Amino acid sequence: MRPSSVLLKSSRSAWKGPYFVAFPNLRQALEDHVAIRTQARSCTILPNFIGIRFMVHNGKDYIPVLVTQDMVGHKLGEFAHTKRRFMWKGNKGRL
Repeated sequence: MRPSSVLLKSSRSAWKGPYFVAFPNLRQALEDHVAIRTQARSCTILPNFIGIRFMVHNGKDYIPVLVTQDMVGHKLGEFAHTKRRFMWKGNKGRL
């Protein structure tokens, strides 16, 4: 089995193929539009994941991610950021 050219962009060697996790409820999620909760951030998004909603763990919460055509070949963790943007509050507490 050869991985497609879209999935060869990763740093994983080509002969191993893409890393993905077998989701047992993938068919139910596609039919019933139910989100799949996962902590597998390093799982490669495959073409059969298109249209499925994942709840990807970012270390604290589960972030909803809807898989589209442009996401194929990327990792699930790329779309659930683990760090928050720093916001400076200004002169709070100062005179």
